Amino acid sequence: MVEALQGLLAATLQVDDRIEFDSLRIHDSGPTLILPKLTLPDYKPNTSLKDPAPPGSLDELLKAQVRPMSFFERLFGLKGRYEKEVTKIRTDHAMAVRAHDEAVAKNSAIRAAHRAAYDNDVLERKRAHSVEVADVRERHRLAMESFASKRAQRDEEVSNLERAYKEGEVESIVLYNEMVLGNSDYPPGFPSQFRLAYVAESRQLVIDFELPTPAIVPAAAEYRYVKARKEVDVKTRKPAETKAIYRELVAQTALRTLHEVFEADQGGHLDLAVFNGYINKVDETTGNDVRPYLISVRVSKETFQAINLARVDAQACLKNLGAQVSAQPEEARAIRPVIEFDMVDPRFIEGTDILGQLDARPNLMDLSPSEFEALVGNLFTEMGLETKLTRSSRDGGVDAIAFDTRPVLGGKVVIQAKRYRGTVGVSAIRDLYGTLLNEGAKKGIIVTTSSYGSDAYKFADDKPLELIDGGGLLYLLEGIGRPARIIMPIDEG
Repeated sequence: MVEALQGLLAATLQVDDRIEFDSLRIHDSGPTLILPKLTLPDYKPNTSLKDPAPPGSLDELLKAQVRPMSFFERLFGLKGRYEKEVTKIRTDHAMAVRAHDEAVAKNSAIRAAHRAAYDNDVLERKRAHSVEVADVRERHRLAMESFASKRAQRDEEVSNLERAYKEGEVESIVLYNEMVLGNSDYPPGFPSQFRLAYVAESRQLVIDFELPTPAIVPAAAEYRYVKARKEVDVKTRKPAETKAIYRELVAQTALRTLHEVFEADQGGHLDLAVFNGYINKVDETTGNDVRPYLISVRVSKETFQAINLARVDAQACLKNLGAQVSAQPEEARAIRPVIEFDMVDPRFIEGTDILGQLDARPNLMDLSPSEFEALVGNLFTEMGLETKLTRSSRDGGVDAIAFDTRPVLGGKVVIQAKRYRGTVGVSAIRDLYGTLLNEGAKKGIIVTTSSYGSDAYKFADDKPLELIDGGGLLYLLEGIGRPARIIMPIDEG
């Protein structure tokens, strides 16, 4: 296991990480047609029937059993005895012949019935086999139709992915690199969890990668069988050795991942890549789940490909690349990533400095909804948050995402901006809370030019939600030196 952990980088150098799109297609010919075999029993005649022996010849019986007439019987014409005996023998022989013929006929009928039963059995088996063959053929036909449909769908999906990837569509580039990293074969115990984001403007891939904890390093350094005691002694690994192995693992994982995405970049879409490596653990002081980052590095493809990874010292290489590496990764001492993954959300759009364009004490109701969203984003930026506007959507979910970069207390904040004339109802607050949960944010803020109903405040109670009404918004703008007004338009008629 330790050898595998120490050879993470060397292992990937033997693999071609590029994904051939044709390999994603379905190449087999589909379900195989296997017809059921027809098995017929051998005909076994009824051997228990025995035909009786036929009666002897009448002439031989007469010769053997009838005494010829004597000289005197012929002389005096005395034929009575002789004829009587012949008649009796003839009658007995005729009855024997009839009995024999009847027995033979009876046996023939039994044999014919036996053969007919066999022939009927064969016929029924053949009929059943024909039905079964027809059923198998029909099921195979339906299976082939389904298979052909799935193959056509897969071919279309692969063709669309290949086209989109070659054209540089963001989602396809992310999906392609997800497949690349998903194919990477790590030793048992690796979380194999990661997130990717692609910034088309800078041609930069950002990788958020979960590292294993130090527990992946086996505690046992050696096993030794003691013959005298018939027991196995375990030699525990020294803490210093465990730390060294883990630090090397962290470094090699970073270089390995960067190597894989750069080598697989057949579309030439990557100029830069960022690797952020973190672990998931429980903060023993608070009992809360935390995600400390242990390593973060940004490097250009040109620079990275000039490195001979087969000969480098992984930790020295990362240091030379300017990587941020935890001083004590085995203790989960966190570093700040080069780029926060959530800050490269593809929904983000370029912000507008609405505050700088406003006249003194402007009426906020004169702003368009998008201008009002930009103003709210500017406000929170001025208040010290890193704020990003999102693309407009029909779901009314989130207008801006802000990041409080303070350690421990900071986190992700979702913001909704509503330039309303009427009261904001509880449904908008429910939507905000749902967005907060979906985004995994620590706090949700909704800002309006109007006010909120009592049901909205009641729903927000005991939740990480903050409702800022028109008065509160003006107060915050006043606090950053940008006084404004909210004058509702008068309804005509």
